[in-house]
Amino acid sequence: MTTIALQVNRRAVELPAEPRTSLADFVRDKLDLTGTHLGCEHGVCGACTVLLDGVPARSCITYAAACEGADVTTIEGLDEDEITAELRAAFTREHALQCGYCTPGMLVSARDLVLRLPDSDERQIRIGLSGNLCRCTGYVGIVRAVQSVIEARRARNVAPVADGGRTVLGPVGSGRAATARNELRPARHAPAPAPESATPSSIPDFTPATMLDQRFTLPYPPAKVFAMFEDIAGVAACLPGVSLSSTPKPERVEGSIRVRLGPIGASFEGAARVERDPATLSGRIVGIGTDQRSHSATQGEIRYRLLPLEGGAATAVELSIGYTLTGMLAQVGRPGLVRDLAKRLVAEFAANLDRHMSGASSGQAAPAELSFWSIASDVLRARLAQIFRRAFGRGGAE
Repeated sequence: MTTIALQVNRRAVELPAEPRTSLADFVRDKLDLTGTHLGCEHGVCGACTVLLDGVPARSCITYAAACEGADVTTIEGLDEDEITAELRAAFTREHALQCGYCTPGMLVSARDLVLRLPDSDERQIRIGLSGNLCRCTGYVGIVRAVQSVIEARRARNVAPVADGGRTVLGPVGSGRAATARNELRPARHAPAPAPESATPSSIPDFTPATMLDQRFTLPYPPAKVFAMFEDIAGVAACLPGVSLSSTPKPERVEGSIRVRLGPIGASFEGAARVERDPATLSGRIVGIGTDQRSHSATQGEIRYRLLPLEGGAATAVELSIGYTLTGMLAQVGRPGLVRDLAKRLVAEFAANLDRHMSGASSGQAAPAELSFWSIASDVLRARLAQIFRRAFGRGGAE
């Protein structure tokens, strides 16, 4: 996680976000400014266009972290803008929208054209809007709307603004944003790289970026399961891919966990602390670790609660798993993949725990793994189940 400070619609904003978070996701998910639409997410369709330091920019391919210190204006921030108000009226008058999905980005781009074009040249308008795709209107109404606003403003002797207010060359936002970033935050020196064997000196609390809920049952009373959870080394031996590097203590457990997503493997070395509440038969494990090979880091939190089943003869283990992943692996650690990996890890952990409590050896040494074939088989099973549901559902209806 990194803290990003910028101006959004004339309001100072400073919020944590993953380094890979796009500006579009930042304004939509963090600020609930959902007027910025996501279409292709490749910078092609233009639905996500916003103003970055006054210049139209594709927010879906712009990292929010790269905008630190910049001035961002979304379609919501143009409610009182004179040009945008005239464009909205013209879009209505010329029937320049149908479904409306492209309209926010179209208005932002059209505003830039009204601001800088000296006259209502159709060819220049079409070139200027070529980066904003519309699948409904055929563009005729849109072009007419932009032409009418330019003509009306020039008739009122409103002169065009040279280059639309651009003052620097380079990527959108590269001028003022760099200056503002230096003004907003003091210079910080990069820390020296830690030795490969180093583990964090403290395990801080954190707010997970992603949360997953899991549940499994064990054929043992809650008190017995809770007592088992006090055996940190025993629990670690049941977790796929986990190995301890020193004698565990509740306040600090050091070790590593190996994870594999198909051809991608990682070994996170770090430490964790264990908290327990006997009164509620619940607890928490908070950990932090780094993978030196991929230069990735993770923070994780597991909260558990034990509930009696079958009159106290069995136990339901409810897990809430939260994590934050940064670095190269964050680019491939999609929630869907991680969710599938977590399900397999928890299932193996439950089976190993059952064997351990029954006196049998867990016999696990392999890393937590999610292979290509396991993903493909899950997809195939889901598709087949869907086909059968449709087939039998249709037959039953007939």
